[in-house]
Amino acid sequence: MAETLKGALIIGQSGGPTAVINASAYGVIRTALDADCITKVYGAHYGIKGVLEDRLYVMDEEDREDLDKLMYTPSSALGSCRYKMKDPNEDETDYKRILEIFKKYDVRYFCYNGGNDSMDTCNKISKYMKKVGYDCRVMGVPKTIDNDLYGTDHCPGYGSAAKYIATSVMEVARDTVVYDTGVVTIIECMGRHAGWLTAAAALANLREHCCDLIYLPERDFDMDSFLADIERVYKAKGNCIVAVSEGVHYADGTFVSEAKTSGTDGFGHAQLGGLAARLAGIVKAKMGIKTRGIELSLLQRCAAHCASKTDIDEAYMAGKAAVEAMLNGVTDKMVGFDCSRDNGYVCREKLIDLSEVANYENKVPQEWINEAGNDITSDFINYALPLIQGETPMVKKDGLPDFARLKRVFA
Repeated sequence: MAETLKGALIIGQSGGPTAVINASAYGVIRTALDADCITKVYGAHYGIKGVLEDRLYVMDEEDREDLDKLMYTPSSALGSCRYKMKDPNEDETDYKRILEIFKKYDVRYFCYNGGNDSMDTCNKISKYMKKVGYDCRVMGVPKTIDNDLYGTDHCPGYGSAAKYIATSVMEVARDTVVYDTGVVTIIECMGRHAGWLTAAAALANLREHCCDLIYLPERDFDMDSFLADIERVYKAKGNCIVAVSEGVHYADGTFVSEAKTSGTDGFGHAQLGGLAARLAGIVKAKMGIKTRGIELSLLQRCAAHCASKTDIDEAYMAGKAAVEAMLNGVTDKMVGFDCSRDNGYVCREKLIDLSEVANYENKVPQEWINEAGNDITSDFINYALPLIQGETPMVKKDGLPDFARLKRVFA
């Protein structure tokens, strides 16, 4: 039996949002509010920056009805950030400030909801609290549409984004055959180093053949092969639909995207974009045929209307499991998923050491990509299909989503 630890809890959100990130936050908040030993529940205003700036929402002050709506509200209700903390061995400034805030509000539980870099932040904070002897249980709650977190079968947020991409490809495919004019349509999906999102375009082919070619950053991109593939498909069908990851790169590692130098995010990652338009322009110039470039962009991560119920439920489960683990004395872990697909789909939570997760990227297995590097095998379909199941029970008013509107009362 774990020793009872009495004190407050802070939940923070970090990195790019998803359609279900708030379901995880709700899992944390609801479970914490119901726990006798958790004296107060705070939400960090814009992630770890809110902790550093002493800007914390009092979640106890929120109406239950609005908290319930978090399950079906996209984006980060508490506000997110991309703030990279330095190594505490080099600069302890931020960590001392966090410790000061933790002591001020008697924070004994800390959950951080995010992806790779967020788990790195979580890991650093956890190790620092241990180093200085401050009793605080720290838990990472996974989130990323990129699906690239190490140690877990998949990540909350991915299933809904994958469902949106597959649905959009099916819809676009219908639009491309409206006229008797051939067209090459290139659809750009998010994914800097991991192609999980772009691979989801293959799911569209389960009902009818929609997507002809798929290119992921796990394989080097070759422009001549790309053009040859398109020419072959176009000659055979009179149309061609291509899905391509924003992060596809040449053999020397340089991004194909012309917008690779447009800037970086807070963690120093290149901000990519414009790839679909660039490739469409090249195809038109080389082949003299009609082309379209479509960039799904932010729609992939905020399309709550197309969310997977499986994804929503699992996101909530991850938040709930994080608090339950901390109440049982566990710290310095991230909640992950252990799944079986042998006799139906079964998903159970598991705990992974934060030090194993931080800054490692999980990529699409090479054997799930065909030999030519322009399509996905059935292994990926079997993996991803269970994750997009079920429809969101989102409440609507006047035909529009009724999202959570928090009061955001500051401590």
